[in-house]
Amino acid sequence: MTTFLGVDGGGTKTAFCLVTDDGRIAAEVQAKSTYYLGSADGMRLLGEVLTDGVREVCGKAGIGPDDIAHAFFALPAYGESSTRTGDLDAAPRAALGHDRYACGNDMVAGWAGSLGAEDGINVVAGTGSICYGEHGGRRVRVGGWSELFGDEGSGYWIAVRGLEAFGRMSDGRLAPGPLLGAVRDHVGAAEDLDVIGIVLGDWGGQRGKVAEMSRVVAEAADHGDVAASQILADAAGELAVLVETAAARLGYSDDERVPVSYSGGVFTAPRVRDEFARTLAGATRSYELREPLYPPAVGTALYAARLAGTPLERSARERLLAAVRSTDVRHTTPLRS
Repeated sequence: MTTFLGVDGGGTKTAFCLVTDDGRIAAEVQAKSTYYLGSADGMRLLGEVLTDGVREVCGKAGIGPDDIAHAFFALPAYGESSTRTGDLDAAPRAALGHDRYACGNDMVAGWAGSLGAEDGINVVAGTGSICYGEHGGRRVRVGGWSELFGDEGSGYWIAVRGLEAFGRMSDGRLAPGPLLGAVRDHVGAAEDLDVIGIVLGDWGGQRGKVAEMSRVVAEAADHGDVAASQILADAAGELAVLVETAAARLGYSDDERVPVSYSGGVFTAPRVRDEFARTLAGATRSYELREPLYPPAVGTALYAARLAGTPLERSARERLLAAVRSTDVRHTTPLRS
């Protein structure tokens, strides 16, 4: 039995998935984030996560790393620092003990999972946001410029704007709504100004921790908060812009129907998902919005098989899809992730 490993790294967690060539999920595990930027120990911690994750998933499947025919490691921020690409490319070698693997940005995992590694565009909106598509041999990335000056429509982006609205409500610059109390309760602030000390001091402005606040914004919107609702609508609009830009750069003609899918926790918010669909439906170009086929970790395993020159047969892919659906595997992570 030939086995392929897919690793979907992220800003909050990393998923490991072993898939066999006959379309079975041999084992799955989740580990800590592999986001290496912003920490002096980032590369060391990434290596530890990969080593421990490979050991654990192989243990669950009853195989050794050498039994893996090929692996694909989708890593956050891959390709975004040319001085670190060599280190990222080398990191999985210690975990696997062989060179039958490739590395790429985690956007590829979202695309491969959501569209089954077929032509089209996938937009990821989790802790960060990014868009990736392929069409006729072309490959295009749009967005993903980090939480500091990009990642529009992401969980972090939503959370920061939610905190901004909270401050305006507290000052009286914005009419108070359910978001005001929701933020207070979430952070445990005795006084509104305590939010500054908690977010910047106690949390250290931690990327994943801040992004969790996106769930608070979504809940406030569900309770009728006007500002929170607008933030989610704006997020959906930003994500749609990524898709439209990618379609243009990929060379889709005006009369071609563009397959589009999505992944990441932000899309578990119905307000975002529905507004995203409405925006694309009203665009000049014709889009076909599809629900994700496979989780990103499964997508990376499919991509590993493709890179090895032995893509799964149609019957195996159908069996894999049935397995994913029967076990109720979530195609997107919770909004806070």
